[in-house]
Amino acid sequence: MTRHTETSCKKARLAIQDTLDVVGGKWKLVLISVLRNGKRKFNELSKEVGISPRILSKELQELEANGLVSRTVCDTKPVTVEYALTEYSETLSEVIIAMHKWGMAHRERVIGEMNTPN
Repeated sequence: MTRHTETSCKKARLAIQDTLDVVGGKWKLVLISVLRNGKRKFNELSKEVGISPRILSKELQELEANGLVSRTVCDTKPVTVEYALTEYSETLSEVIIAMHKWGMAHRERVIGEMNTPN
């Protein structure tokens, strides 16, 4: 078993905080999971996720700034913008899969507890 030191614990907390700074919040991982199924136009993302255009724009800018999403302006009239995941976003796959599994188990537990008579 690995012995944790104060320094290693502090580094771990910083790493977790860095991760949350990049993908934390209500929408970022949801947007990433939707984009795992292929590129989407801005309006498609807004409707599919149920997010206001203002918040969507902010979230996409942050994801793009962190190298997880790419933005392509299409030569159409009117101009449309498509968003897609970058190759770097694949580094989050294990995190997303783990969160999906935990969320499913948690949902099952909570619903099971709600349906259990006292």
